[in-house]
Amino acid sequence: MACRGGEAPRVADTTSMPAATPYPHASEPIGTVRQSYDGALSPEMAVNTFRNIDRLFPTRIIARGSAPRVLPVSERPLEALRFTDAGRAYDLDDYLRLNRVAAMLVLADGKVALERYQYGNTERTRWMSMSVAKSITSTLIGAAIHDGHIRSLDDSVTRYVPALEGSAYAGVSVRDVLMMASGVKWDETYTDSSSDRRHLLEAQVAQRAGGAMAVMAKLPRAAAPGTRNNYSTGETQVAGEIVRGAVGQPLAAYLSEKIWQPMGMEADAKWWLDSPDGMEIGGSGISATLRDYGRFGLFVLDDGVVDGARVLPEGWVREAGSPKVLKGGAPLPYGYMWWPSETEAGRRDGAFSAQGIHGQYVYINPAAKVVIVVWGARPHPTQGAVVDDMVVFEAVVEAVR
Repeated sequence: MACRGGEAPRVADTTSMPAATPYPHASEPIGTVRQSYDGALSPEMAVNTFRNIDRLFPTRIIARGSAPRVLPVSERPLEALRFTDAGRAYDLDDYLRLNRVAAMLVLADGKVALERYQYGNTERTRWMSMSVAKSITSTLIGAAIHDGHIRSLDDSVTRYVPALEGSAYAGVSVRDVLMMASGVKWDETYTDSSSDRRHLLEAQVAQRAGGAMAVMAKLPRAAAPGTRNNYSTGETQVAGEIVRGAVGQPLAAYLSEKIWQPMGMEADAKWWLDSPDGMEIGGSGISATLRDYGRFGLFVLDDGVVDGARVLPEGWVREAGSPKVLKGGAPLPYGYMWWPSETEAGRRDGAFSAQGIHGQYVYINPAAKVVIVVWGARPHPTQGAVVDDMVVFEAVVEAVR
């Protein structure tokens, strides 16, 4: 059952809108990318900005398919949800309100069990991915391996990214980068203007070709490759460069060819660039509709097989979404730029998720055949979750199982 917050339920319309139809939010005032990372946007301005991120930087189109893949409405819609978090009882409306959820989609067995929009969003709204893009970039590495463009995860990064030759990335493997375990020093603090994350952002703001890799090439080494995990958006920029160097085409074009068109996405998406007609930002900057994020989740849920055609190596999804072990034997609760579940129920089901700051999620539960997409409109990048999102997702799984 699909409904906007405060409106009567209705059947989901899975047709695509004509390309010439104006984007419904195009005239809204928006903030800046620095305000977003500083947590300085008002709640209202955060909503406007998050659905108009293609106005912050040049973008490249991720072209949709010729005909949208139908998402049928479930015969068993999720009409009520009640759960407990930290000893307090909540329902679905509490979660949407307290966590400032701008939209939520639940797909059970490939069917729409819940579709809700808030803050003026609609089926045509494109919303920012933030670090959900990291998981999409890592998925493209899987596609490049299946296509033979990347020989092995044990290949050196510099085989595909010659701009990093002679840097701390010398001797780092593709697998190390996917595990964010290159050993290259990095500070991910979003709100600190002196952090490496903000230096990378400023390179993006400068819009000079090669600026992002210039930042990465100057970083020092902090540990031996593969021995220490350190969450790094810079690492996903390197991952994007690996894809571009391996396949010889822009990431947006490759994503369209391998996933967006075969999966029948209903709308073109957009992806930030580091410079006009330059390189995609591997760790953020995709803007897409709610249902198309859901279709991406279904692609992953189906092990990267579309209409019988394999796009990802067999078993890639299980490998990418499961915890890893660092060199030396230390356990790593992280996959290949996916977050494996850390709860007993989630581990039992092999659940994992793509996550982005401000509250973005694509949650995948293979055992229950459930995909959940959440758009967050939290003004601060790393704060603001009143209710544990994972508690909600597991309650949803139990409700639709």
